[in-house]
Amino acid sequence: MTKVTAQLSVSLDGFYAGPQFDGDGDWIDSTEAAGFFRVTRWATEAAAWRERQGFAGGERDANSDVMAETFEAAGAYVMGRRMADGGEVPWGDEPPFRGPVFVVTHRPRETLRRGGGTSFTYVTDGVASAVEQARAVAGGKNVAVAGGGSLVRQVLKAGLLDELELHFVPVVLGTGLRLLDADLDLADKEAIELTPTRVIHTPQVTHIRYVVDGRAALVLDDRGRGGGPTATVN
Repeated sequence: MTKVTAQLSVSLDGFYAGPQFDGDGDWIDSTEAAGFFRVTRWATEAAAWRERQGFAGGERDANSDVMAETFEAAGAYVMGRRMADGGEVPWGDEPPFRGPVFVVTHRPRETLRRGGGTSFTYVTDGVASAVEQARAVAGGKNVAVAGGGSLVRQVLKAGLLDELELHFVPVVLGTGLRLLDADLDLADKEAIELTPTRVIHTPQVTHIRYVVDGRAALVLDDRGRGGGPTATVN
């Protein structure tokens, strides 16, 4: 059964990159990139990631197994325009996705076809449409929300995300692009509940997979007196 999934590497204080780069010059030299490369170092050192990019070497360990599993599970992808534009040149003629990618954007563009089975279809009628189009061609595999973080929040906010895997890296960035931010439009005394279903710990990173249970009221408990919740919030 097709699930809509997302996975991101984050620092202990919740950032997936440094402060957003909006200036001139090369993104690779920016503070945003420095934070991003730190929290994704575990992935770029993994043999499975390197093989997918056409690079040699890398570590064959639990982190590489997680990366290989992530690639194998995805039948189609949903991506933000900023990520797609930024990766177009570095990914080259054979991007690592090897499947259809649906890019959420306000700017129309003809479908871009690349080698290895990757195509980029530009969707201008919203994230729900992109997810639905990806689901239709995923072939029973998962729809992977590839990012960036703002797109993951949009999918989560819309109630479309079934599973979230976070790769917690033991570093504190202090500032930057935060994955879970205040634009989820949660009501007062409302939260999004998740259930952890798998934890894999390595020295470089801790992988935690969650099922997204959805929005729920925050309920006042009885502060240890044994009577359970004392109120519900509509």
